[in-house]
Amino acid sequence: MTCWKTLPVPVPKVVLARAVGVVSGAWLLAGTAAFGADWPQYRGPNHDGTSRERILKKWPAQGPRVLWRKPLPDGFGSFALSQGRVFTGIKRQVDGTAMEVFVALDADTGVELWARPVGPSPPGRGEGSGDGPRSTPAVDGEHVYVLSAYLALFCLRADDGSVVWKRDLLEEFGGELPDYQAAASPLVVGELVLLNGPAGGEGQKIFGLAKSDGRTVWESPSPKLTHSTPLLTTLHGVRQAIFFTTGGAVAVVPESGQELWRYTYNVTVPTAIMPVVGGDILYHSAGYSIGARTARITKAGQAFRATQLWRKSNELINFWSTPVYHEGHLYGLYGHDYFVSAPLKCVELATGTEKWSEPNFGPGQVLLVDGTILLLTADGKLILVEPNPERYRELARFKALRGTCWNAPAISEGRIYARSTIEGVAFDVTVPPPPPLRLLAPFFHPDGSLQFRVGNPDGTAPEPDRLSRLEVLESASLTDWTVVSNAEVATDGTVRVSVSAEPGPEQNFYRVREAQ
Repeated sequence: MTCWKTLPVPVPKVVLARAVGVVSGAWLLAGTAAFGADWPQYRGPNHDGTSRERILKKWPAQGPRVLWRKPLPDGFGSFALSQGRVFTGIKRQVDGTAMEVFVALDADTGVELWARPVGPSPPGRGEGSGDGPRSTPAVDGEHVYVLSAYLALFCLRADDGSVVWKRDLLEEFGGELPDYQAAASPLVVGELVLLNGPAGGEGQKIFGLAKSDGRTVWESPSPKLTHSTPLLTTLHGVRQAIFFTTGGAVAVVPESGQELWRYTYNVTVPTAIMPVVGGDILYHSAGYSIGARTARITKAGQAFRATQLWRKSNELINFWSTPVYHEGHLYGLYGHDYFVSAPLKCVELATGTEKWSEPNFGPGQVLLVDGTILLLTADGKLILVEPNPERYRELARFKALRGTCWNAPAISEGRIYARSTIEGVAFDVTVPPPPPLRLLAPFFHPDGSLQFRVGNPDGTAPEPDRLSRLEVLESASLTDWTVVSNAEVATDGTVRVSVSAEPGPEQNFYRVREAQ
């Protein structure tokens, strides 16, 4: 920021009552990127695979700078990040037995900080050597919550991995595991951990457990559950958690489990994608020839209602790759294909109309970061794509990982964290700070306004996005500053401030800052 001041100068009669302090040729401190948010759970802080964090979008052919690369054998869970630590699950031999092990890594170096075995690794019904944990940890403050493939939920200390509490849902409720074992991730909401935990035989349940000690706060009967992680969202001003079950979608009050609405359908196969909400429309898809469907969620008084919009049997199949929603459209990886041919598609959410399709991505994962589609393909390529419903336009691509990549990337502090069934890696995509802005000579316009220009070091106008972030502040004492609400910024960098004709202080001080 910069302040400026001079002795009183001749001004038009309308503003003679006020003298304004200025200094020409001053420099404004360039705005720097805000600290990136943690990525505390599956698909990020917003629960929907989106992030507003700025990232570098021009990559060299070999990719951005690698901060670290580390073996992370087996597992289809993703990364969670908080307070400089990266959490994920792997398969590791412990005393000669293949175990599910959750680990914490240093976010800067990849060095392992601790490891906590949580149970035997599944022996089959997965991808052979790719078997391992499927669930992604959820971090909340000093604790991390992890779910094993056999439905044991652990609360661990984030600093050392020690066990705070454990709930073995299979042992407590009986029932059976779904095909491919448990893959849904825990969701922390306030004081609760919400869980789509397929346990309990004929009386299966969704759970709200106290995050402090694991006790059951609420449980709700449900049809057979799925691999889908619940979504926390707001519809018609009401915050709610949406679960996908084999009997349909159900939305509940997160704190009590009270049902708000239900969209009924029958799915007899595993469902792995999360619920997707765009406006008031819910999107669901499943593999094995099921296809996609949507429902419009309406509210009259206190009552919600779900009404089916469209249904496409054996079309628009998202197997385990959840699409992202952007400006009326879905961008996702479609097709029940284990290898590399599954296409990226743009689909109009309201109608199910396919706008375009680009082949050969495989069933990887998709995020929306800084207004750009970020893809991790099944064979380990990271790709940036413009979210444009009119055409496919690729911005960058490089080979990032070996192994199978069904794991969603994570974004934090200007870094992309990605993993496969073989390794994990962190890339530096920090946006360089912009050049400092220069404050050019101020003057009074004949209309009585104070005007000055903000420019780049070479005198050219700043980029439009920087101009849109400029704020003018005013003070008579250099201590108490208020934002000038009538300041106008033109496209050439000219800033116009209307000055009151009412009597005021002998001099005013102004400063300009670049808000984030």
